[in-house]
Amino acid sequence: MLNRRTLVGAALLALAAGPALAQNSSAQDWKAKYPELTLGVIPAENASGTVDRWTPLTAYLTKALGVPVKLRVANDYAAVIEGQRAGNIQIGFYGPASFARAVITGVKIEPVVNQKHETGVSGYYSVIYVRADSPYKTIEDLKGKSLALVDPNSTSGNQAPRFFLHKAGHDVDKLFGKTFYAGSHENAVLALAQGTADAAANFWNSDTDSNLSRMLTKGMVKNADGTPMKQSEFRIVFKSEFLPEGPFAVLASLPDDLKTSIRQAFVDLPTKDKAAFDKLSDGKDLDLTPVTLKDYQPIIEMLRHNDEQRKRS
Repeated sequence: MLNRRTLVGAALLALAAGPALAQNSSAQDWKAKYPELTLGVIPAENASGTVDRWTPLTAYLTKALGVPVKLRVANDYAAVIEGQRAGNIQIGFYGPASFARAVITGVKIEPVVNQKHETGVSGYYSVIYVRADSPYKTIEDLKGKSLALVDPNSTSGNQAPRFFLHKAGHDVDKLFGKTFYAGSHENAVLALAQGTADAAANFWNSDTDSNLSRMLTKGMVKNADGTPMKQSEFRIVFKSEFLPEGPFAVLASLPDDLKTSIRQAFVDLPTKDKAAFDKLSDGKDLDLTPVTLKDYQPIIEMLRHNDEQRKRS
């Protein structure tokens, strides 16, 4: 027979277990609706390099969240936007401009975290490179020449150069004799190195961390005779103002506890799986920092300005 002490003890145990059981039930609820998640990433580099860079992260997220997380490498920047609009990509990695474009066009997403670089800041710059053996020393010297951009929705590879050069009195499409989208930051650099373009727009974090420096380290950039090129063989003729780093963003429609779990998994990444974290930046980043929509308001305004200028031209 149960005595009063036994009944009271059982009641207290049930009360103590209540929150844990509720939390477990909540997790099971979202796992039933989302038995698998998809991480979509913009094509900042070639497809094989992107898969190699991001696969360790999806393995970590699979373990941290308790459901399989699949990697989807987008064909272009817009594909991540449209994938989240359709609800097929639950977690997206954006550049700041592609994130802003998603917000402007009504995609219901929330930024979660972005990367803090070895410089101690969560941001970077847009630059325009020329070859050091060219006669071009200033942006004005490139009048009538060709420029390799990256993608219409790239920040450093399109939107930022257009915005900041316009502030300086230049219309990109009138200053240059030819502009074209190379499709990725790597392709833009290769176009410059191979002589397909006189200049190339790209991202730059610091003297020791940029897309160019990463490509040079891998031996991807070569002279016509096949010898590896050096950083000294390139010159920067334009550098933008500071830009916030692009975010990881989740669908706003996801359950709150799932969004919280995703955010915490990213925040924990540098300590719980340093190898996967370092792979994202070749070991050049310090951690992942929580962000909000307010952090990207300047980029949203940049795109609106560029859109208005395009309508007028």
